[in-house]
Amino acid sequence: MGRTALYRDPAPLRSARAEIQLDADVLSLGLPDGRQRRHMLDGDSVTLLDGFVAARIDLRRERRFVRMLILERSHERLVVITPPEHGAVAPNVVRLPEAPADAAIVDVHAWEVLADWIMGGGRLAGCSIADLARLAHIATSPFAALIGEVAAQHALELLWAGRGPLRGGFDIESVLRPLVIAARHSPRVGEALTAALAHATGRPEVANRAGAR
Repeated sequence: MGRTALYRDPAPLRSARAEIQLDADVLSLGLPDGRQRRHMLDGDSVTLLDGFVAARIDLRRERRFVRMLILERSHERLVVITPPEHGAVAPNVVRLPEAPADAAIVDVHAWEVLADWIMGGGRLAGCSIADLARLAHIATSPFAALIGEVAAQHALELLWAGRGPLRGGFDIESVLRPLVIAARHSPRVGEALTAALAHATGRPEVANRAGAR
């Protein structure tokens, strides 16, 4: 009885990622080679566009679409892109800018959060609690604490608006639900949640119970 040979496609390439640490006015990148890069955001010129990367994917060299976030300040330029292996093949006839060789590749979720934050003007006041929960994923510890305090203020305003004879009551953890859920998967969001509950209730121990659910 003959045997059937099983062939598997090569494992897809996973580009080396840079780690984002976002502060209120500084973007820090932990590059795959161990270097750290800091970029001041104040006064930046920002461009968001589609581009391509010539990358080796599954043993083939292809042009892949990427999203590019270009930050320029004085003589400093930083390009942050999405992983090329996640992008569709870009035909040679398509005219797009090519991402520079030193572009920082970050996970799609982190790139989207960063792009939304910067293109939105970098203001916490206009963020919903769900937006703040997303932002806390890539924040530094001090910035995560500030995000939590802003989330607490939003939550208290919602609680105040929800009070009255024709409105149902809410508790603080229910209003902060996006943070509570996200904190289960991200220690940094957990720090934001701790700050939010401490700011809203004056009882930091409540955060420990919420994050453990």
